Amino acid sequence: MLNFSKFIEIVISFQSILISSMIPVFISIPIIDKSKNFFEIPITWQIPTLIFLSILYKPVIVNKAFSIYLLIGLFFLPIFHQGGSLGYLLTPNFGYLIGMFPLIKIINNLNNKNRIKTFDFIKNGILAIFAMHLTGIIYILIQLIFYQKIEFILYNISNYTFGKIGYHLLMLCPLLLVIKTIEYIKKRV
Repeated sequence: MLNFSKFIEIVISFQSILISSMIPVFISIPIIDKSKNFFEIPITWQIPTLIFLSILYKPVIVNKAFSIYLLIGLFFLPIFHQGGSLGYLLTPNFGYLIGMFPLIKIINNLNNKNRIKTFDFIKNGILAIFAMHLTGIIYILIQLIFYQKIEFILYNISNYTFGKIGYHLLMLCPLLLVIKTIEYIKKRV
């Protein structure tokens, strides 16, 4: 049975996942021309948000919220980063969305400890991101059965994994700062 506080946590998690999937990541670079002093990174805030939610809540909460996100995106509204509907199953993006489940599981292993150590966070974060990308690669390889074009598969792996994994790993740094700030505030209170 689901109590009211768990329901609220699921709704908050779902809303966070939904909103973060629509917000691109920008980095401000003050050295460049003042009219264009930002650089857009080709990812959204969805993965950092999922990592943060996995640290805050139990995996059941985050898994339910992400499952609701997937169901709504597949059957009701086009809420994914590049659309939605059942046709999204045929895109390489869906494999990376499935890869969020192992990411949530690996990051949630940090919740078993009272204090999150920097090394543990970095280690689990790297493992989680690699697990997500590995799931995406496996999904792309399964698509080889349907498309039977190796060039298509190689393009997707290079575009969706090799083109973005460095940025996903880079996003662990701001997350670490937020987590350490929260721990510092908890100690002071």
